[in-house]
Formats: sequence, C-alpha cells, structure tokens
Amino acid sequence: MSWSTAIRTVIACAIFIVLHYSLRPLLAWRASIDFLLIALLFGAVRMRPGVAAIYGFALGLLADSLALGGFGASALAMTLVGFAASWLKAVFFADNLVLNGFFLFLGKWMFDIIFFLVERRVHGGELVMQIFVWSLLSAAVTALAGVLALMVLRPLLETRTA
Repeated sequence: MSWSTAIRTVIACAIFIVLHYSLRPLLAWRASIDFLLIALLFGAVRMRPGVAAIYGFALGLLADSLALGGFGASALAMTLVGFAASWLKAVFFADNLVLNGFFLFLGKWMFDIIFFLVERRVHGGELVMQIFVWSLLSAAVTALAGVLALMVLRPLLETRTA
C-alpha cells in the first residue's frame, strides 16, 4: 500500500469513527448503524491480518470504553471480525457494491453474534430475538449505510495514476 492510499484510508476510517459518535446518537434507532464496524471492515481489508486484528482490538476498546457492562466483548468481537475480514479480503472485497454490502452485512451480524454470546447479558428467547431479528436489521441498515458511504467516498478512495 502506498503512502497516499494509506492516508486516504485513514481519512475515510476517521470519518466513519466521527460519524459513529456524532450521527449515531442523534438517530437513536433500535437497529442502529454501526459506523465503527464499517470503519473496521473498510480498514481491515486494506491491512494484513495481524495488523487488522490490532486495529479491531483498538476500535473494540474504544467502543468498550463507553459501555456500562461487558467490558472486552466489543474488543474480542472486533478483533475476530477484523482478522477474518483481512483474511477473506481477496474473496469478497471487490469493486462490486453488492458484494461490499453483503460483506458489511455479514461482518456486522458476526460481530453481534460474538458480542452477545460473550457479553452474557441476554439469555434464552431474548438472545434468539436479538440475534435473529434486531441484529439482522442492524446488519442490513449498516450494510446499506456502508454502501452509500462507499459511493460518496469513491472519489477519495479511487487510485489515481499520474
């Protein structure tokens, strides 16, 4: 990765992180957009698996720092999702927006499954409802927002030839 590509990736990830802590609280949806996960997946596919895991761990700690319970659940989930995203980047991450949307959907849903199982705050039928209803809705909204963001940020991210 060249320096200009790395800087553009850092800028795009910073935009997603700022959106997570500025726009997401204003929306206050039950199935909310997870801009931190978009930033994780967007950055992880441009990194090696070990670096992507460290990046996911850092973002997870950032998310956990504001959580009242279950400290470490986001860090573990984002570490695993970041590592897997970096490892699978050749398979999924292409210039196709539908594949990117599916990749974002799957990444968000896997994050939620790991998070709720590790956090152990939700049990029984409520856990099933959370994973198969609210997490799927949140994954769909996150994928849609991620695809729209990728379309808007495409001029920033496209490689320029001199």
